[in-house]
Amino acid sequence: MQGGPNEVYSREEHGGLVIERSQAGQPHKGKVLAAIQPHSDDLPIFAAGTITKLIREGYTGHLIRITNDDMAGPGSVGETVLANERDNQAVAKAMGLQRIFDLNYNNHWMDSVSRAELRCRLVFIFRLLKVDTVITYDPWGHYEENPDHYVSSDCIEAACWTAGGTKDYPEHFAAGLKPHSVQEKYYFARFQQRVNRIVDTSAEVERKIDVLLQNKAQGPAGEAGAQLKARLAKEGLKLPLLGNDDVAANRNYIREFVLERDRQTGAAHSLAFAEPFHYIGPAADPVESYIRKNAVRA
Repeated sequence: MQGGPNEVYSREEHGGLVIERSQAGQPHKGKVLAAIQPHSDDLPIFAAGTITKLIREGYTGHLIRITNDDMAGPGSVGETVLANERDNQAVAKAMGLQRIFDLNYNNHWMDSVSRAELRCRLVFIFRLLKVDTVITYDPWGHYEENPDHYVSSDCIEAACWTAGGTKDYPEHFAAGLKPHSVQEKYYFARFQQRVNRIVDTSAEVERKIDVLLQNKAQGPAGEAGAQLKARLAKEGLKLPLLGNDDVAANRNYIREFVLERDRQTGAAHSLAFAEPFHYIGPAADPVESYIRKNAVRA
């Protein structure tokens, strides 16, 4: 059993299955989180509960959005970009994230951009913010067809490592930055992935709903409950689940339908709601560990 609130069930590469539970106070105070999404609705769906939990526990968080979402939303391309930009700003605020970096690549075209360029931009941000932890798509997730997801995650993984190099991008050092590798990663996926961490988000459900409500331009939430309520009314039907007003309809729709994956993940571990991740933490130094256990005074 691991010390603290996290329960370890097995041991293997990248660590065995851990149930990460809420912690009192701010045990992560002083640490920096980069929440990274290709699109404005990715983090709200897959990781908003974990992000709000970590922010509550002391992290300072920032949001990086890779694309401008120009292919997913209402109206013309220009209207779509603006609607998603507004949503992204509202999502950051609802999750408690401080700064937003919009990298503004075209939606659905990440497989045509220079991966070296994207990696360099991410390394700069990681060094600038001194990022300790990232939350983003799993570069090893299976069956991912969206190039924005798999290209971004591949470059993020490489940048986490490269940012700690003492010779990579010397112009950064001339500008006053220091080498700073990212030590901790929470990777999520739309489909199959290696899962070795279950984050209990039961206490974060209402805040996650608040975040999901901001995705009005795209995503499965936003105004979906009110729209379903209006559609049923035209057919002479109603769902008691949706309540009597649009606010209740939207929140209850998200809780019942959008959070079904979180509910199922939690139920498998006797939790109300949970988010699954492929977690990679800092590697233990066997030499230092041996020294701590065996060193004696000379």
